[in-house]
Amino acid sequence: MTISTWLALRETADAAARSDALTRRVVQAIEHRRPLRIVDLGAGTGANARYLLNRLPRPQRWLLVDRDPSLLDESRRSPALTTVVETRQLTLGPVESLDVCAGAHLVTASALLDLVSETWLQALAARCRAEGAAVLFALTYDGRSECLPGEPEDSTIQMLFNEHQTCSDKGFGAAAGPAAASCAERALGAVGYHVERAASDWRLGPEARDLQSQLIQGWAGAAAEMDPLRSSMIASWRNRRLAHIDAGRSRVTVGHQDLVAWIP
Repeated sequence: MTISTWLALRETADAAARSDALTRRVVQAIEHRRPLRIVDLGAGTGANARYLLNRLPRPQRWLLVDRDPSLLDESRRSPALTTVVETRQLTLGPVESLDVCAGAHLVTASALLDLVSETWLQALAARCRAEGAAVLFALTYDGRSECLPGEPEDSTIQMLFNEHQTCSDKGFGAAAGPAAASCAERALGAVGYHVERAASDWRLGPEARDLQSQLIQGWAGAAAEMDPLRSSMIASWRNRRLAHIDAGRSRVTVGHQDLVAWIP
């Protein structure tokens, strides 16, 4: 599955999970800024911008930043975004890349923070503070998941997947993984932000069959990388979970956090 296909598959679930209350809070923090300048980090195909476009004050000017030019090309073709976005291809790992936030009133990202390091989050907080920008970070994975009906190995797979998250390096240093929202809260608080968080969990029913299937495959693959000696057990778990999905009886909850912050 391509990254573009995965992002399209999850966009509906993302929109349903996000905290409306926290979005309204950040609107209050930036409502006096005109025109509103927004930088979206790791923007992908523009799903975050599509979600926020009609929820934030206008006029708006968006800068969508991503390392993948094909995803940015797709975002520019989105009818909703055509007139309000610029894009920039940029690898965000080096802290110097955060210069892209210059002049922003709002810095935002979706499903990004759990991939970056705590050191990078501290640098991001400092740069946002220097700009006086509010922040809105959505859908940060927090390590929680639940699958129904349950299987005996569910907690083991979750543990292995969470270990995998913290062992990965996407170019930002060792990933904060499930601790990312807490790391971001500490980093922002340390430079003077007021921070609020709320759960933004995916709650996937039988209608989300394709998304559930991709999750199970991804969790199983990551678990097997962490513990190859248990590959047979992991494969058996995966097959049983996929059978639940095929039978229309599977429900999956994935824990995420939304976070907003502004300078009082």
